[in-house]
Amino acid sequence: MARVVLISILFFLIARAFWRIVDNIIEAASGQPPRARGAGAVPAAKMARDPVCGTFVLPDHALSMADARGRVYFCSEACRDKFRAKSA
Repeated sequence: MARVVLISILFFLIARAFWRIVDNIIEAASGQPPRARGAGAVPAAKMARDPVCGTFVLPDHALSMADARGRVYFCSEACRDKFRAKSA
C-alpha cells in the first residue's frame, strides 16, 4: 500500500514539473511579459535608502526632508536629526 502511495506522489510531481515546463515554453513563445505567479504576487515598490544608517525604506511610509540633492528619506526621526546636524 505504501508503495502505491509513493509511486502516486512521484507521478504527480513528475506531471507537475512537466506541465510547468510546457506552460513556460508556451508563455515564452507568446512574446508577452511574464505574468505574476501566485495569489499574493505584489509588484515591486521603489525604495529609497536612508543616507545615515543605510536602511531601505518605502518613500510613502518614510520621513522625508528636502535637500540640495532633492528629497531624502529616513527610517526614523533619529536618523533625520543626525542628518540635519551633519549637514548644518
